[in-house]
Amino acid sequence: MQFHQAEFLGSALKKEQFPNSILPELIMVGRSNVGKSSLINTLVNRKQLAYVGSKPGKTRLLNFFKIDEKFVLVDAPGYGYAARSKQELINFAQMMDDYFSTREQLRVMVQIVDMRHKPTKDDIQMIEYAKNFNIKVLVVATKYDKVKASERSKNLKVIKETLGINDKSLFMFSSETRFGLESLWYAILEIVA
Repeated sequence: MQFHQAEFLGSALKKEQFPNSILPELIMVGRSNVGKSSLINTLVNRKQLAYVGSKPGKTRLLNFFKIDEKFVLVDAPGYGYAARSKQELINFAQMMDDYFSTREQLRVMVQIVDMRHKPTKDDIQMIEYAKNFNIKVLVVATKYDKVKASERSKNLKVIKETLGINDKSLFMFSSETRFGLESLWYAILEIVA
């Protein structure tokens, strides 16, 4: 796997802080602790581009990374973390609304779910939110290596039915074994190219 060039463009809470870039954008979203940071780090072949913590809820802002001079990857804070204050939840909703409603270069939302669990109400709302803005959605089911081979197709069926997506939009992934990395990269590049 090649080493990808990744440049940190900045963090933002408000639209005035969004970086001035015309490159196509991809936003990564998911519940806290589904493996979003591990996925980002594996995608760009870096150890710590995105912060991987033992405690969920570390990312509080939108973090923008320019990848290979081709597109901008936006790392969104994990949602569904119980320890967030009411004000933090309001800030998160406003920040996401500002981003989705004003960012014309947004091409795709990559929704990350844990393959071991049924997607939550928050996951369903996030997909519907992207669809309202006519944003293409890819779903990545992480922790593939932690699911028994005999249970994988059943778990994937639950994810597809719960989120209302088809096979073409669903990718299996393991940051441990790098399973699914290449097919996900091709799908991303096809959209942002």
